[in-house]
Amino acid sequence: MTKISALDLPMVDPLPEATRKYFGICQDKLGLVPNVLKMYAFDITKLNAFTAMYNDLMLGPSGLSKLEREMIAVVVSSINRCWYCQVAHGAAVRQLSGDPALGEAMVMNWRYAKLDARQTAMLTFAEKVTRSSAEIVEADRQALRDAGFTDRDIFDIASVAAFFNMSNRVASATGQEPNPEYHSQAR
Repeated sequence: MTKISALDLPMVDPLPEATRKYFGICQDKLGLVPNVLKMYAFDITKLNAFTAMYNDLMLGPSGLSKLEREMIAVVVSSINRCWYCQVAHGAAVRQLSGDPALGEAMVMNWRYAKLDARQTAMLTFAEKVTRSSAEIVEADRQALRDAGFTDRDIFDIASVAAFFNMSNRVASATGQEPNPEYHSQAR
């Protein structure tokens, strides 16, 4: 079995029925169970908290598209140099956009990607949340409003960026390895 992290945290055995079902859904939809989920499966309470927040932010109702949310994940992960999330969410950007070059640009340097004004404003804000959140001022939020975002959207941008800042740090600190399948997806 391939090592999924630098830590020896075996999954609960047997996995609870609800977790087995969730992993089955992941396998059916993604063709794999993300290693991050396997990592968290040493403690089902932690896994459930992580997946609840992830699913709400990335899949729940929002004025942000799934692609926009994945773009935020990649920009934050790129700034933080999180190997796991750059690989996994870079693959998601490639898949959702149908543009392999976009996924690569987002990972390497999002400012070189061909983005519209809305996406640029969103990612500029996500970058500031990541690099210097204490320096965010009303002008930063107003720039998002001027690009067409609602206050709810601004909350969602901040929340997705903050979630990935936390996730990046855990992934890097624990040496999480991306699933090998991600490397070849949507190329």
